[in-house]
Amino acid sequence: MYRVRVRSVPPVVLALRRFPNPRLTGIGAGLFASLTMFVLACVDRLLFDGSELVYGLLFLPVSALTALWVRPADLVTAPISVPIAFAVGVFPISGGSEGFGGQVMGLVTALAVHAGWLYGGTLVAGLITTVRKVRLMRARRRYVLAQGRGPAGERTPRAAAAASASPPDAKPVRAGAGTAAAARRPQRP
Repeated sequence: MYRVRVRSVPPVVLALRRFPNPRLTGIGAGLFASLTMFVLACVDRLLFDGSELVYGLLFLPVSALTALWVRPADLVTAPISVPIAFAVGVFPISGGSEGFGGQVMGLVTALAVHAGWLYGGTLVAGLITTVRKVRLMRARRRYVLAQGRGPAGERTPRAAAAASASPPDAKPVRAGAGTAAAARRPQRP
């Protein structure tokens, strides 16, 4: 008698399955990240007086969510849109002086000083999208192999039968060569 082992799903996995799982386009992921970082920077300015540490810590999960929620066709856009979102969001907490030039200098200074957070969030997004892409490629390869197709593409049953019926050392005959090519002796390699 065989016993069936039932695996219990860990509670963390069950909790993660309850989260929303949207699939954003590349532009949608960029807009999501930019708007979220801008709102978080405004909240940071109101509650924490523009703390760069709080802003940087909030940037990391936004980067991860952007990379997780972008659809598979647009995976390459997540590591690109995340730094742009950081720059959009850092504007309210940059602390520039009065005037346009002072604001731009404050923004550039904030981006330079907090480059570690910027690189960290971009690295998080890049790693997540790389893992997702590798998993998609493996799943596609398993699907192709399960369908009986080789890596070179789909083979028709007639071509598969002809390939298995010919001896391994026989040379292929060119199309249109006629019987003259078939009557020739095979050449030595």
